[in-house]
Amino acid sequence: MLEIVKAGGWLMVPIIACSIIAAAIILERLWTLQEKRVLPKHIVSYVREWMQHNELEPEHLQQLHQSSPLGQILAAGLAARGLPREIVRERIEDSGRHVVHELERYLNPLHTIAAVSPLLGLLGTVIGMIKVFAAIMENGVGSPGALAGGISEALITTAAGLSVAIPALIGHRYLRSRVDGLVVKMEKEAWRFLETLPTQESYASYEYHEQSARLRRRA
Repeated sequence: MLEIVKAGGWLMVPIIACSIIAAAIILERLWTLQEKRVLPKHIVSYVREWMQHNELEPEHLQQLHQSSPLGQILAAGLAARGLPREIVRERIEDSGRHVVHELERYLNPLHTIAAVSPLLGLLGTVIGMIKVFAAIMENGVGSPGALAGGISEALITTAAGLSVAIPALIGHRYLRSRVDGLVVKMEKEAWRFLETLPTQESYASYEYHEQSARLRRRA
């Protein structure tokens, strides 16, 4: 293996680095995007029990926020309980955008690796062919040994680049589809939970109560 790497030339270094980074991202995302870690079972039922027993203290909300991505969304909704439904919905949507951004972490670098790796291999191919033609100009076509180095470098870097790009692209597509599936499930749980939250009827009533409170404070 070491001989193959040496034969591929210096471009094998960034290609190998890309393979290591891609493998690390795929393994980390596979661990992080487990459904039991993103959507823990019974988390909604636990929150409903807290609400029924009036146990929604700040430490409960903090614990819920740190428990999982779904918990972070539910905690945002609970923190706004009692406000108009429109405001609670906005708080949940805003928290959901942050959660989705966290779930998609490292997917763009993985896609970049999938796009760059074959280009590095192509660059190695071009460099190898340049060496081949330089050897032909110096020694003619009668010296196979002089041509073998350039040809092997061209073929090895191309194969190495494709060997990194193909798994990286497959991993990116799979992880992207997993994120999309988890987002859909979180949306269902969040909107179902929103229906159970005690909220005011409308934003207009909220504004009315706020203005009344301000007037009372001024008086």
